[in-house]
Amino acid sequence: MADMVGKALRLLSLLGDYPEGVALSELGRAAGFPVSTTHRLLSSLQAEGFVRSDPESKRYALGLRLFELGQRVSHARGFAGVALPVMERVSAHTGEPTLLAVRDGSDQLYVHAVPGSRQVQIRGEPGTRGPLHCTSMGKCLVAFASVPERTRLVAELDLPGLAPRTITARAAFEREIDLVRTQGYAIADEEHEAGIRAAGVPVCGPDGVAIAALSTAAPAFRTSVEQLTGFVPVLRTAARELAAVLPYR
Repeated sequence: MADMVGKALRLLSLLGDYPEGVALSELGRAAGFPVSTTHRLLSSLQAEGFVRSDPESKRYALGLRLFELGQRVSHARGFAGVALPVMERVSAHTGEPTLLAVRDGSDQLYVHAVPGSRQVQIRGEPGTRGPLHCTSMGKCLVAFASVPERTRLVAELDLPGLAPRTITARAAFEREIDLVRTQGYAIADEEHEAGIRAAGVPVCGPDGVAIAALSTAAPAFRTSVEQLTGFVPVLRTAARELAAVLPYR
C-alpha cells in the first residue's frame, strides 16, 4: 500500500513538470513505471480530482483539487492576502520583482512573486523550487535556520556549480553563511544563473529562526551589487511587517 502511495505521489510530482499535459506512455517512462501501473494510478487520482485528462489529446495534467488544497494551505499559513500588499510596496520602491520563499527540506520553495515596473524582469514562479546554496533567499533560509538545521545544511547541502560565481567549496560556503548571519542579508551575484543578481533578507519569528525569506531580483546588466544592497533597508522593513502577520510555524 505504501509503495502505491509513493508511486502516486511520484506521478503527481512529475505532472507538475508538464503544465500543458503529458501522454500516458511518456509519463510512464519518466516515472519508470509500466504503462498499466501508470494508467491505474492516474485513474484513481483522476477520480479524486487530483488529475485531469483531455479526452481528445489523451494527455494528463494536474487537477483543480491540488490547486484548491494549495490555496487552503496558503491562506492557513497567511501567505495569501497579507503578504502581497507588503511585497507590492517593495516592488513599487525598487521597480524590480519581489519574491517570497520558504524552506522545504534542502530546497527553497517560491510562495509568491510580485512583478516590478521594468520591461525586462526576473521571474519566480510560485510553486517551483530552487537551490539554497546559491540564491539570496536560500542563503538566508540556511543562515537563519535553527542551530541544528543550520549545522546540518552547512555540512551536508549539495553545492553544485550552476553559474559563473556559484560557491561550491564547503569552507567557502560556511564562511558565506556566517557572513549572512552577521550582516543580516544575502547577495547572490550571478550565482544561481548567469546575468541575475538578487538581495535577500530573512523573515524571522520571535526566536530568530527564519519562517520565510524575501528578495529583490534584477538583471545584472541593469543593477549593480551596490544598488541591490541599497534595497536592503526596504526589504528589512517589509520583512519586519511580514514577521508580525505571518503565522509562526
